[in-house]
Amino acid sequence: MARLVFDLDGTLIDSAPDVRGIANGILAALEARPLSLPETRRFMGEGVPTFVDRMIASRELDPCLKPRMLTEFMKHYDTAVELTRVYPGVPEILASLSTEGHRLGLCTNKPERPARAVLRHLDLDGAFDAIVGGDTLNRRKPDPAPLHSTFDRLGDVGAQIYIGDSETDAETALRADVPFLLYTNGYRKGGGGLTCRAAFSDFAELPALVARLS
Repeated sequence: MARLVFDLDGTLIDSAPDVRGIANGILAALEARPLSLPETRRFMGEGVPTFVDRMIASRELDPCLKPRMLTEFMKHYDTAVELTRVYPGVPEILASLSTEGHRLGLCTNKPERPARAVLRHLDLDGAFDAIVGGDTLNRRKPDPAPLHSTFDRLGDVGAQIYIGDSETDAETALRADVPFLLYTNGYRKGGGGLTCRAAFSDFAELPALVARLS
């Protein structure tokens, strides 16, 4: 048995189309150029405040607009779920890992309420024994505290393994001193140069990797 903690966006789900919709509504009101999907995916991963910082920098907007943009973003985040999709094989593999006795957790920089909302929409809300969002603590990844907290909530049993897709996830695992499995078909295609124990491009490969590390 192991404690398996997953990142969310870019690892289990692609929420970029919904995030892009929120961002472009804000940019349109400011008469600024919209974000493309590739830009949106590049900007994601370190929480909403950093995402808004990147929006502002990329469109050369006044940094004083950040509080207003953040408020507007969060106003829509809980309900922006219609275009979000799970990656192939995710529901089945999560169910299989749970049936095998593994404890499953979620550690995301997405605020907890929107994270839970999108999980409900995708019928994944019952898949996890613990959920830590970007605002659950007063720190976000790559600070290791949220990841440590997620593992603690899963109990003190079994090996610890973290699964994610990004530079932020790799750094979080390194700082937490936890083995990292890299999903290479998410937002960071290929994952070249990232430190990981192993990489996989298909969720069907995950159970064997978990068994090897457990």
